[in-house]
Amino acid sequence: MERLCGPELPFWVANQTFHTDQPDLPVCFQLTVLSWLPCIYLWAVCPIYLFYLKRNNKGYIMMSILNRFKTVFGLLLWIVCWTDLFYTFHELRQGNTQPPIFFVTPLVLGMTMLLATFLIQFERLRGVQSSGVLFIFWFLSLLCAIVPFRSKILQASSQSEVNDKLRFTTFYFYFGLVVCELILCCFNEKPPLFSNVVTDPNPCPETTAGFLSTMTFWWFTRMAIKGYKMPLETKDLWSLNQRDSSKVMVPKLLKEWDKEQAKAKSEQNLSSQAVFSKPPPSTTNHIGGAAGGGGGETSPEEVEVLLSKQKAAPHQPSFLRALIKAFGPYFLIGSCFKLMQDVITFVNPQLLRMLISFTKEKNAPDWWGYSLAFLMFFTALLQTLILHHHFQYCFVTGMHVRTAVIGAIYRKALVITNAAKRSTTVGEVVNLMSVDAQRFMDLTTFLNMLWSAPLQIMLALYFLWQNLGPSVLAGVAVMVMLIPFNAVIAMKTRAYQVEQMQYKDARIKLMNEILNGIKVLKLYAWENSFKDKVLAIRQKELNVLRKTAYLGALSTLAWTSAPFLVALTTFAVYVTVDENNILDAEKAFVSLSLFNILRFPLNMLPQVISSIVQASVSLKRIQSFLSHDELDPNSVDRNNTATDYAVTVVNGKFSWAKEDPPVLHNINVMVPQGSLLAVVGHVGCGKSSLISALLGEVEKLEGEVSIRGSVAYVPQQAWIQNATLRDNILFGKPYNEQKYRCVLEACALTPDLEVLPGGDMTEIGEKGINLSGGQRQRVSLARALYSDTDIYLLDDPLSAVDAHVAKHIFDNLIGPEGALKGKTRILVTHGISFLPQVDNIVVMVEGRVSEMGSYQDLLKQNGTFAEFLRNYALEDIVEEDEATEEMMEDEDELFPDDALSNHTDMVDNEPVVNEAKRNFMRQISIISADGDNTRSRSVRRHGCSQRKHSEQPEKKKPNEMQKLIQAETAEKGRVKGKVYLEYAKAVGLPLSVFICFLYGCQSAAAIGANIWLSQWTNDASTNQTKKNVNMRVGVYAALGIAQGVLLLINCLLCRAYSMLRAAKFTHRNMLQGVLRAPQAFFESTPTGRLLNRFSKDIDAIDSHIPENIDIWMRTFWYTLNVLLICSALTPMFLIVIAPLMVFYWWVQRFYVATSRQLKRLESVSRSPIYSHFSETITGSSVIRAYGRHSAFVLMSDMKVDENQKSYYPGIVSNRWLGVRIEFIGNCIVLFAAMFAVTGKDNLNPGLVGLSVSYALQVTMSLNWMVRMTSDLESNIVAVERVKEYSETKTEAPWEVEDKKPPPEWPMEGNVKFHDYSVRYREGLDLVLKNLTLNVKGGEKIGIVGRTGAGKSSMTLCLFRLLEAAAGEITIDEVKISEIGLHDLRSKLTIIPQEPVLFAGTLKMNLDPFEKYSDEEVWRALEHSHLHKFVSNQPAKLELECSEGGENLSVGQRQLVCLARALLRKTRILILDEATAAIDLETDDLIQSTIRTQFEDCTVFTIAHRLNTIMDYTRVLVLDKGQIAEFDTPTNLLSQRGIFYGMAKDAGLTQ
Repeated sequence: MERLCGPELPFWVANQTFHTDQPDLPVCFQLTVLSWLPCIYLWAVCPIYLFYLKRNNKGYIMMSILNRFKTVFGLLLWIVCWTDLFYTFHELRQGNTQPPIFFVTPLVLGMTMLLATFLIQFERLRGVQSSGVLFIFWFLSLLCAIVPFRSKILQASSQSEVNDKLRFTTFYFYFGLVVCELILCCFNEKPPLFSNVVTDPNPCPETTAGFLSTMTFWWFTRMAIKGYKMPLETKDLWSLNQRDSSKVMVPKLLKEWDKEQAKAKSEQNLSSQAVFSKPPPSTTNHIGGAAGGGGGETSPEEVEVLLSKQKAAPHQPSFLRALIKAFGPYFLIGSCFKLMQDVITFVNPQLLRMLISFTKEKNAPDWWGYSLAFLMFFTALLQTLILHHHFQYCFVTGMHVRTAVIGAIYRKALVITNAAKRSTTVGEVVNLMSVDAQRFMDLTTFLNMLWSAPLQIMLALYFLWQNLGPSVLAGVAVMVMLIPFNAVIAMKTRAYQVEQMQYKDARIKLMNEILNGIKVLKLYAWENSFKDKVLAIRQKELNVLRKTAYLGALSTLAWTSAPFLVALTTFAVYVTVDENNILDAEKAFVSLSLFNILRFPLNMLPQVISSIVQASVSLKRIQSFLSHDELDPNSVDRNNTATDYAVTVVNGKFSWAKEDPPVLHNINVMVPQGSLLAVVGHVGCGKSSLISALLGEVEKLEGEVSIRGSVAYVPQQAWIQNATLRDNILFGKPYNEQKYRCVLEACALTPDLEVLPGGDMTEIGEKGINLSGGQRQRVSLARALYSDTDIYLLDDPLSAVDAHVAKHIFDNLIGPEGALKGKTRILVTHGISFLPQVDNIVVMVEGRVSEMGSYQDLLKQNGTFAEFLRNYALEDIVEEDEATEEMMEDEDELFPDDALSNHTDMVDNEPVVNEAKRNFMRQISIISADGDNTRSRSVRRHGCSQRKHSEQPEKKKPNEMQKLIQAETAEKGRVKGKVYLEYAKAVGLPLSVFICFLYGCQSAAAIGANIWLSQWTNDASTNQTKKNVNMRVGVYAALGIAQGVLLLINCLLCRAYSMLRAAKFTHRNMLQGVLRAPQAFFESTPTGRLLNRFSKDIDAIDSHIPENIDIWMRTFWYTLNVLLICSALTPMFLIVIAPLMVFYWWVQRFYVATSRQLKRLESVSRSPIYSHFSETITGSSVIRAYGRHSAFVLMSDMKVDENQKSYYPGIVSNRWLGVRIEFIGNCIVLFAAMFAVTGKDNLNPGLVGLSVSYALQVTMSLNWMVRMTSDLESNIVAVERVKEYSETKTEAPWEVEDKKPPPEWPMEGNVKFHDYSVRYREGLDLVLKNLTLNVKGGEKIGIVGRTGAGKSSMTLCLFRLLEAAAGEITIDEVKISEIGLHDLRSKLTIIPQEPVLFAGTLKMNLDPFEKYSDEEVWRALEHSHLHKFVSNQPAKLELECSEGGENLSVGQRQLVCLARALLRKTRILILDEATAAIDLETDDLIQSTIRTQFEDCTVFTIAHRLNTIMDYTRVLVLDKGQIAEFDTPTNLLSQRGIFYGMAKDAGLTQ
């Protein structure tokens, strides 16, 4: 240095710098270190940065005013620096020699300024809008220039005049220009030309944000403000950055994965060459077919076997390696940030040590303290920025991994072979996508902890050892001992969680059944029995929750007391080991802050390890899925133009999987262009396999398949997307009105559109849930017809529709005169009647083609085909004749039969249709006997084939009545204080207050312990340490233990007692409210919504809210205590608190409002990904056949991007919040330290240590508090939603004490209607108008009438499911409107239309209240003809019925309902006759049982088959809600009225 500066300018003078009140740096130091520092930085970074800019070219930016100014200032700076240089030369010429430093520094500075100017321009050409590199350079230059700035002024003021005028002026020029450059650097350039930012309607501001804005996430503020003003919607979200989109991410991963697969393949080939070198000689003998079979057939399998042994050896392609190659580099940037942050973390404890030692030295200059305070602030600030950028990189990597993995799985699922598809269920693959991809995403955020945690632990231990020596080991031992304790608790908690999930599932399943069968529960008055069952399960669930809460309390205790226990043991050991060890403030508080740093990695390590284990399982699953075999795209030759045959198969041999036996042998088929080929054969003979072979869906073992032109495919089970009906038919083709109408007409879909609520824009549910089987099949046909391809493969499309429709479709669509004439059609069919009209027939037997030729040829041959005809024809032809006969009469009304058989399940599960139409459809579906149902054919054969009249649904009510389902109210904006009050009430108000008080006490104890510690450390300065060591340790321990005990009591009281009590009550009230709701409530509320309240919202109340409140309370009191302590020590602090808290409140409100809405948007946009995926898997063969593969991949990508669009701002919002909140925390540190310095004369070191070490901790708790507020706000809504359903409008009381009817009522069974009218809901028309009739006990009344005449309504009125609008009903002189509902309903019996069973034992289904003995139950079973079936079951009466009674046939279920009625045996029986479900035998059984068993009862039968009521006492004919005729059947027939007409239609009279 002396050589550079010369002897007059010393490099360092201690007295000038440290030990004065006005420090200053020597000139030599200023000219060397301070001047060169920014230059060294810029030259070091430059090569890397230039390389980066060459690689990333974003297009150039137009020259702007800003840019010109920057450049000019840069050049001016260069001139200023070199002015100095030339001036030095000038002095040299004058003979005034300066030290070399005056040449070197200006030269270096000038060069650097030129470099900076070059960079400004180069960045402009490369499209950089804001440069971080240059910003840091100017900032450093400014920092370094501040010292000479001050010292030059100090020198000038100490001397009378400035001795070096030129250098003085140039320096201030230089300083001014640097300031200007720094200011200009903060502004942004315009975006580059042709960048997508310009074209994007709502670009993400991140791409155009400046360096400062990026560092502090300032660019997010706009969205935060927008979200605060009004709830965000999807349109407010930014477009996804190009780099995060599926378009970029998925190919990136797939490229690496393909490389891995290729590598694995090539290694495998090397190892298997030995096998291939000598093929077994007999393999040449394939072609001989079956004859040459014998030995020749087995050999390829032998090769397989040899290969598979070899295959085990080479390794599988590694998915992990592909992931690392694709996303590793980006992730590493984040890891570098983490490394920097880890190192910086340990600077603050060292600064704290200096600060405490500074307060001890009374004569130290004040500026030491202030600079320490500012240093603490800056390191904390730097740490904040670095940490959040590390998180940002990790989360974005996680997002990329999820996008790429979902995309890869989706693409794979479209091309895997059938064998592979069978090995995984749809659910499993969807799980791969949802759960496993999510696990990777969660892991990336923690992954750096794997190396960072050990690093932090080692650093912390090193510093602690320096501080306290070996006594540290005692504290560490405590920490290590707590790890297994926590691990055990975690294991137990997980076990309990699994158990709780099981109970929860059981409860939800039961609720689902209750809600689906609520009508039956009401009719039978069984609500109480089921309520008790639900509450019993709930109680078990709560017991498990209570155990979990106990464990949770223990783990919280361990976790919060750990730092205290560690400190206690360490300090106790330290002072007792050696008399000379004195615990002073430095040692105590520095160690405390180091222990606090240790706490985080120790807690994180076990979590990281467990999540790595989970992710490795996921990795294996995803890897094995992605390694499945794919379909060979070349197995079918698509561009064969040589022959005039459209489809040719030569010597085809196919199997479903390579290792399976072949399903099709020796297939030779040639289909001429434009012909219609029918494929027939018995069930399982390989008809569908043949179609699959033509599509290339099965493994081709040998032979040739070629297809000329495009293909349309109609599978046996129609595949319907969850989209509108029109979209299902268009399937990606453009809409053409005329063509579309023709298609609908040909597929007989026009009448259906009139029934569907929205015509062809009706949204079809998943798997086509709201269409009947026949409709689904016809939509599938319409899709094929609309696609207008060359070849049509139709796999038995006519089986799902009934005879009329089948005929219509064949004539108008498939047959020789149909819409497809001239196209090549291959039709698999069972309908023999169509065979005479086809060109060729292929007869398949056991996977071979047994015969082929035209209908006549095959009949002549008299082979398998003729026999096949003889078997089937008899019954089929009978039916055909009838069908044609009816067709002639029906031609005009286009067989409403199948068109309206709009599936009963639609009516029950999805109340989409308005009331009038609902009933209409229910009746229709019963008349038409669910025309898609094969059993309906048997009806006709019994000679009572009824003629059906389709009536137009009563004119649609005006549109506002259409909306049956009210939209669910999503809460927006802030949660009202009322809700919190509600929750507090559920917990109990006095208890709530007491709990808050306890939290305060526990916090006070913690603070007390630390204040005591600071007193203890002050003993050191007064040399009283020896006397009271034991007392000090004892009190410290006592205070700490008191804190632990209070915490434990609190957790138990809060979580295990009061919160669970709240959970129990809220659930009970909701259940009560829902069960008491009237029937109308269930019709207007979808089951899914109710179930959601019972699962998700109750779950929030059970576990999330208590946890949130717990953490919130702890952090709140902690923060409060920190502020109190700081203010108590330095009252000045109160002035600072006010603005900081305002800022905090402001940030928190903005964040909570925005993040809450982002979370909602994210969860809403997530489910479409999975539902679209499961839909795709089920329809993959259709998608491939139509060649829509890439369109579906695009759709999936769009859905994923849509989801990431709301997820990404969610990540950023957390970073935005973190930076702002931690800034507040850092300010608190700064002020605590500064006020400690100002008041150091009257503060002892212990208290300074206390207040600053507390302030260092506060950032964490501030951050947590905002997060918890946000979570609590999103969860507390659950209380509101549950409360909404606990207060639904109830139906009439179940029991009215003073109006109870006598127990034996009704004795006679007389029923009187008096001027009775009723409507379904307010505002709808009357369904029954002024009915007056009188039925005597024991009469049998049949009720008939056209659809919608109000037959079912009459029964509902008797049970008071509908309340009277006028008039009254009396039963045995008791007005039914006055008694309780249960009293009424338990005295009536109904056998409902759709038999509803509940999951449980058979006995429970018959007798849920266990009123009857087993003998009575068996007798009822005997009368209902179930005796034989039940006694054959091993479980007898304990036979488990599955959900909905699925394991009994429909007929048996109906008989179970009959047995219920027989058990109750009341005076009045109502029979809602079921037809669709039941075959005639069961029907006759029921009728005869009713005639014998209910001889003396009053029976009302709603009849659909008139022959059942011909022998009844009287028949009531309803028409439009009024009585049309009421008399004995014979009289009615002779009157020739409505009844006569109906009987004639049914063929009962001539």
